[in-house]
Amino acid sequence: MTKETNKFHALQLFTDTFTAETVHLTNEAIGIYIRLLCFAWTKNARPFNSESAYRICHCINDNCEKKVDKVLNEFFKKFEDKSDAMMHTVELWIHKRLVHEHEYLTNKYNARAEAGKKGGLAKRDLATSKTQAPIPIPKPIPNDKYDSQFEQLWSLLSKKRGSKYKSYQIFIKVDGKIGLTIEDIARIYNNQIREIEDIKFIPHFATWLSQRRWEIEEDNEIPDLINRLKALGYVYKGSEGSFEKFTKDGKEYKIDKFDEKHQIQLVQ
Repeated sequence: MTKETNKFHALQLFTDTFTAETVHLTNEAIGIYIRLLCFAWTKNARPFNSESAYRICHCINDNCEKKVDKVLNEFFKKFEDKSDAMMHTVELWIHKRLVHEHEYLTNKYNARAEAGKKGGLAKRDLATSKTQAPIPIPKPIPNDKYDSQFEQLWSLLSKKRGSKYKSYQIFIKVDGKIGLTIEDIARIYNNQIREIEDIKFIPHFATWLSQRRWEIEEDNEIPDLINRLKALGYVYKGSEGSFEKFTKDGKEYKIDKFDEKHQIQLVQ
């Protein structure tokens, strides 16, 4: 199954996050937003133009198109594309969270399919192993050295959390896919942990790399989310490590600032 043919019919909806994000919208605007989310998901989270958005929302006049434009500008990211044959500039829309969700599911099912193939190969090899002479497996030669790029990156981290060796193994896998300099990677990591005083709340660098947290944009998303939760009756209790804490109806809740979905969690 390739990325182009992956089509997931079910879209997971995090109800608390969705409610907080749309608390200021009218019922009509929420309906438009849901239509656009479903439309984008059926297109495998690929970009679409404004005309497609108007069509899926059944717009028949300028007033309807303006309402759709308002939702697009708030929840979708616009960019210009010149890939058509005439090199005309076309404005397209994309939903970042849907893209990340689709990539996550694609990687998950591709990994599962690959594991299934390996399992089939293992069974086939097992069936013929009785007729084959055993092949000695050499012991791996330990290698404790790190390349110069990783050594430079590790030296630039303001707080070194977790295993250096495990971080190096993850770095080898993602290096070349990050698209940033060593200095930029260190700067983004240091900025994200700058205000975390308790070291136990600082993410291990290996975890930070494997979860691609360098892609998290520094914007006003958290303050906006806090205000929306306040409007829903949550009481903001402040930050603790990487978490924003709330209470409501005698229960405690928290949101991980590094979770791209910003899903609110009940504290057990």
